[in-house]
Amino acid sequence: MSLRTARKNIVNRAVMIALAATSVTSVQAVAEEGAEEVERIAVTGSRINRTDIESASPVTVISSDFITKSGFTSVQEILSMQPAAAGMSLGSTSNNGSGGSATVNLRGMGVQRTLVLLNGRRMVASSTGADSSVDLNTIPVSMIQTIEILKDGASAVYGSDAIAGVVNIITKKDFQGTEITADGSITDKGDGESGGFSLLHGRDFAGGNLVVGAQYSNRGEIIQSDRDFVPAGESSFVPGGSLGGMVPDGEGGFVPREESYDYTDDSYAQTPNELLSLFTNFNSEIADDTELSVEFMYTRRESNQQMAPQPASIDLDTSLLDDNYTDQFKDENGVLPEELEYRRRMTDAGPRIYGQETDTYRASVGLTGYLSNDSQWDMSATYGRNDSKDSVGNSIHAGNMEKSIYNHQDDWFSGDPMSNDFLASEGVMYTEQNEGGNEQFILAAGYSGVNEHDIGYAVGVESRFESGYYTPDLITQAGESTAAQQDPTEGNYSVQSIYGEISVPVTDSFTVEAATRYDNYSTFGGAATWKLGATYSITDGLMFRAVAATGFRAPSVSELYGGNSGSFDYLTDPWDNEQDSQILVNYTSDADLKPEESESFTAGVVWEITEGLSTTMDYWQFDITNAISRVNVQNEMNKCFGDDLVACDTIGITPGGDLSEMTSTLTNIGQQNTSGIDWNVSYTAGMFKVMFDTTYLLEFEEDGISYEGTIGGNMGGYSQLKSNLTVSADLTEDVNLLYTANYIQGMDGDGYTTDDVIYHNVSAAYHINDAWQVTGGIKNLFDTEPEEVPDGNDMNTVPNIYDVVGRTFFVNTSYKF
Repeated sequence: MSLRTARKNIVNRAVMIALAATSVTSVQAVAEEGAEEVERIAVTGSRINRTDIESASPVTVISSDFITKSGFTSVQEILSMQPAAAGMSLGSTSNNGSGGSATVNLRGMGVQRTLVLLNGRRMVASSTGADSSVDLNTIPVSMIQTIEILKDGASAVYGSDAIAGVVNIITKKDFQGTEITADGSITDKGDGESGGFSLLHGRDFAGGNLVVGAQYSNRGEIIQSDRDFVPAGESSFVPGGSLGGMVPDGEGGFVPREESYDYTDDSYAQTPNELLSLFTNFNSEIADDTELSVEFMYTRRESNQQMAPQPASIDLDTSLLDDNYTDQFKDENGVLPEELEYRRRMTDAGPRIYGQETDTYRASVGLTGYLSNDSQWDMSATYGRNDSKDSVGNSIHAGNMEKSIYNHQDDWFSGDPMSNDFLASEGVMYTEQNEGGNEQFILAAGYSGVNEHDIGYAVGVESRFESGYYTPDLITQAGESTAAQQDPTEGNYSVQSIYGEISVPVTDSFTVEAATRYDNYSTFGGAATWKLGATYSITDGLMFRAVAATGFRAPSVSELYGGNSGSFDYLTDPWDNEQDSQILVNYTSDADLKPEESESFTAGVVWEITEGLSTTMDYWQFDITNAISRVNVQNEMNKCFGDDLVACDTIGITPGGDLSEMTSTLTNIGQQNTSGIDWNVSYTAGMFKVMFDTTYLLEFEEDGISYEGTIGGNMGGYSQLKSNLTVSADLTEDVNLLYTANYIQGMDGDGYTTDDVIYHNVSAAYHINDAWQVTGGIKNLFDTEPEEVPDGNDMNTVPNIYDVVGRTFFVNTSYKF
């Protein structure tokens, strides 16, 4: 399939091509010395097709070959290893509150501030209803050709959400033949068995190329208590129940509680996940100057998380309790409290089993036409939809439980187990059923080209519609569940956009780039953004680059229309009234939210030091104002404990420590400032290829609090230094060895410090013949355990920062015919 080409001298530019991909692999380009005819290609971060991929913005490119040799089976796993990733994201080891989703968090600025594209076009939000981020599980690894990570703000090019950067996933096209792939993995403890297979077929069809594929994968579970580093969980909610903080003595009375409940025996360290994906790409020249492209993708996800049995808390009316159970709670004047709290770990019902069934569809149709003046036009329509059902088995109906306690006090206060049948007959047990979804429709048209003065340009318009809803179980909505109460969410918005971009070669060595965009939202009105960048080549092998840009993020459906919902956050009660680390916080949204605004700046150098040795270094800075965020509840609690009445009012608590109405509201008062340095070194000598990629975090401040070099259960990790080392060796034409090391510098927590961590990974690939390849390897070779984080969000650590699975063996094989 031919593309319109443009005449351009690229002798000086060819040396830069291998340098633009800055961490995992290099983009290969064929350029003969003195060549004049070259193919124009699309580059993530620009609408202008270029003769090379050097631009003012830094881009990391990850190849499908590296993905295979590293044993990666999900997009999230690939992206979470990048030094540019920080903060908190969701993945296979997110058991508490993940909903089975997988996300990416560039620069630690929040998953909602990283834009995910598929072949340069937006993806529909795709978790369990009214979401603001893309579930990376929906993108099958087998269809990926490359992943491009733009580590710069790109709102002027792509609009909302591209504040921290862009992840553009490029799928396989122009594929010939049939490829069958199978993979499997297991930990050295004999658990977490996972496997899958894929089928990819491509052929010339109807004047073009048709690629169809299917992928199935099944990830096995791991129980937290099966890892030696996991300490026994300590909860004051115990199986026999407690009344007023006292546990039954077996003789009708109550004694002080001495033991706690270990919840790690029933909780997952790795969550099971079953995925089925079908996808197709069709590209054809329907005329000499017009191309048609059609994409379709469908993914079915069935996932589970498991947590300890429900901790149920009921405030009982003491006037309805028998005197023989309440006498000992009277004070010296014989006065009984009006209420006594009854707590019980509902082991009688069994562990809470969270389940999700999500169906995600995406279809995109595009036309591209090439004109005689070497310019081109394009039109596209993209539709995405996500439908979800999620459930929580062995949930507890608080209202029915309270009634049952009054009617069967001997059973509930004996300390003895109760039968599953009894709880079911009393209506205490039930399965929570929720449903939700997202929908997206985009129409786009653009015009781009290069004039006789080698000035590149692009203009275009877009119209986008987004909607989402989430309907919690009626019992949850009514506040009758022992889990947090939650209201429904439903809403939509539309946005019309116009953009323009230009690239001007001022001299042979100096190029200026600029872009601007205006978006008009049905919810809040208009927002304009701009970008200005430049590249300057000192010599054939030395180039400087810089970009200044503004950006914005529009509030999502859930942020605008989300109903009030409760969240059990990991907090420390300074008054010591709450005995557990998870404390209920009421989350509220706001239909009058305004967009976030950002400014970004990057400046760096690309240097080919000598043949085979090159380096890039970039300084980056992002500043967000009017950030849509919630106040740091822990910080406000601590200030309230210190008699700061404003802090008390901010989160709805009392100076005396009454946390029953604690509320965290979304507002536009947030601010975020972060900066750092990315450094990459690439070296090729003979059979060896070495890549060193590192990010040094200079600053990360949010709402006046500095997080650089810190870690915690709510914010995640902001290590000041993260590095990846990759060494590849082609021993023969058929044998390749790969070694990677991932370094995370130690961080400071609240009263503790984590040590530096290095994860070592090895693999070997062998081409049995031209058609058959086998790859095997070990992830976390030395079984490095996660660092202890006492205020972590699970397993006494932060699972999305540290590996909680351990040494894992993997193998995959592919056969192409």
